[in-house]
Amino acid sequence: MHSLSSQVARPLCSPSSHSRYFRFLSLSLPIFHSSKSHPKIFTISPKAPLLTVRNCTSISAKPSSELRNKRSNSDSDEKLRALRELFSKPTVGIDAYIIPSQDAHQSEFIAECYMRRAYISGFTGSAGTAVVTKDKAALWTDGRYFLQLSSSWILMRAGSLGVPTTIEWLNDVLAPGGRVGIDPGAVFVFFRCCRGVKAGIAKKNHELVFLYDKNLVDEVWNKSRPKPPNKPIRVHDLKYAGVDVASKLFFSERGSDVPHSPVMYAYLIVETDKAKLFIDTYQVSTEVMDHLKNAGIELRPYDSILSEVEGLAAQGANVWLDISSVNAAIVKTFNSACERYYQSLESKTKSKTKMYDDSNGWSGGPTGIYRVSPISLAKAVKNDSELEGMRSCHLRDAAALVQFWVWMEEQIKKNVKLTEVEVADKLLEFRSAQPGFLDTSFDTISGSGANGAIIHYRAEPDSCSVVDDKKLFLLDSGGQYVDGTTDITRTVHFGEPPSRQKECFTRVLQGHIALDQAVFPENTPGFVLDAFARSSLWKIGLDYRHGTGHGVGAALNVHEGPQGISFRFGNMTPLQKGMIVSNEPGYYEDHAFGIRIENLLVVKEVDTPNRFGGIGYLGFEKLTFVPIQAKLIDLSLLSAADLIGLTIIIRKFGRRCPRLWMVVLVNGFGTTPDHLLSCDFRAISNFVLAALGYRLHQKASSTARNLDD
Repeated sequence: MHSLSSQVARPLCSPSSHSRYFRFLSLSLPIFHSSKSHPKIFTISPKAPLLTVRNCTSISAKPSSELRNKRSNSDSDEKLRALRELFSKPTVGIDAYIIPSQDAHQSEFIAECYMRRAYISGFTGSAGTAVVTKDKAALWTDGRYFLQLSSSWILMRAGSLGVPTTIEWLNDVLAPGGRVGIDPGAVFVFFRCCRGVKAGIAKKNHELVFLYDKNLVDEVWNKSRPKPPNKPIRVHDLKYAGVDVASKLFFSERGSDVPHSPVMYAYLIVETDKAKLFIDTYQVSTEVMDHLKNAGIELRPYDSILSEVEGLAAQGANVWLDISSVNAAIVKTFNSACERYYQSLESKTKSKTKMYDDSNGWSGGPTGIYRVSPISLAKAVKNDSELEGMRSCHLRDAAALVQFWVWMEEQIKKNVKLTEVEVADKLLEFRSAQPGFLDTSFDTISGSGANGAIIHYRAEPDSCSVVDDKKLFLLDSGGQYVDGTTDITRTVHFGEPPSRQKECFTRVLQGHIALDQAVFPENTPGFVLDAFARSSLWKIGLDYRHGTGHGVGAALNVHEGPQGISFRFGNMTPLQKGMIVSNEPGYYEDHAFGIRIENLLVVKEVDTPNRFGGIGYLGFEKLTFVPIQAKLIDLSLLSAADLIGLTIIIRKFGRRCPRLWMVVLVNGFGTTPDHLLSCDFRAISNFVLAALGYRLHQKASSTARNLDD
């Protein structure tokens, strides 16, 4: 998700052109794109109207527990009233205001002082856009949050039949000639979308007004807005990174400016012969500064990025800009500087003053080149050291998860009252005890019963449910370790699950197995595999609204691109050896229950007996080794292929943890699927725990020694 791994800087033209090509990269941007077009190069005229983003100061993240407390006490109505009062100010003069979710770096998890949409609306989901008029307020979000939004503002279920877009809604509710304001500080993939909004609302003579110098939500927030961050960055050890900074032309630093993500707010300019990092210097220790200096990376103040961009245009540089990740302030600044360059050129040409560069005669002048960044793809393909770190941290994570499930099952059997929040906090305790643990990789989704049907549910202390033996319980969680990142979901029932829930769970499991065992030609895009995970559900007319799999970073962001497995066929990125993706089909019945099973997989080469067309074939290696509850499986629904697939998964588990497999045999559970599946979750947990003193504990101890070295 965050761009901190390698990219090779390559010129796009002959060196004799005197033009330098750069890549402006927000180091806290998420690069998981649900839809990507073909990365074809195109240019934009320097005189084209572009959006502008205010230059932003660095930002500090706060613990998610603090965010919950503050959000739960928010008075949305009072904030809306204060916001609407600003509409009539002479320096504003608008009739509606659009509030996106993004920060200046398009981060998935953002610092609290940029959570403007969450602050003004009280809606805490990660995806959504708010639009406020003088008498209405609406929220657009995707299928993950339909239930969470049902009691908030006007719910606009984006993508659903009959639901108006923001343009259609604004054209409907505003009188002709309205002014629609927006702070373009969150404009990235919205760069072109804002042009679309501008053209769309113009049909009713509305005007899109860019408020460059102020954010109205910030003015309402005022003195209570959180302070900027001052957290130091650290060097990511070479034994985890695998490649030194000089070799990959980028650095391996990590930070903690945003929740759940080991990244910092910064910009990077890469030239053909050097690189400049724009970051607040008080975050850089002497050790880190020396590390960067030795790699040939220069430090610049964070706030000087725009002046540097202007300087590039003045030098006649060609600049590579990925407008899906670079904010519009940079784009606008560069294009405005280009316009001044050409105006000066035109003036000098009229006065018969020729412009020459020092090597190649007439200068072609600066140009913006817009293309998908190669960083995303380079970072998505993990090297051997990164993969080993991911394997290692997943074993330690599995140890924590198994300990947690045994503890939880014991508490339920003792009729101990546990809330969803208490369960998540206890899991954090177990993870925190593991060597190299740093943080959770996202807010834990702890959903009991109907709350499990809210795909990205967040339990709040004052409104959460109790976990008991009467309802399904869904737990989606992950950890950030010094050597890797984890993401796992398990759904369990501590009592006797109804047949309906067992059927749905089994069909989700069948899809999970089908994807786990998939073999496919190289250069296959992820969307081709999506049907593998849905087919069993489709057979009885069921489905789920979210994607099946996302990319995952190595000791970076839990959501990373450009690869993914989804029904969104616009993403043509092929899966490649070394990529990591999640396998997480699910099913959700509104107001009843939710089911999801998630493991992480590594794309690997597969030795097939044939190579049709001379091409290779790929499959998956499992990273996640945590048991799946057996009592939820309806064996009568499993085909022979399903049983074989499940057997393969179990045997892989045994090979990865050989001592654990021996415990299975000693305890008499047998090796056939029927015998293994008849085990209670507690029994499975017990034999996993028995291995902690051997394989997992041995691995954790070895890792601990490595961490201390």
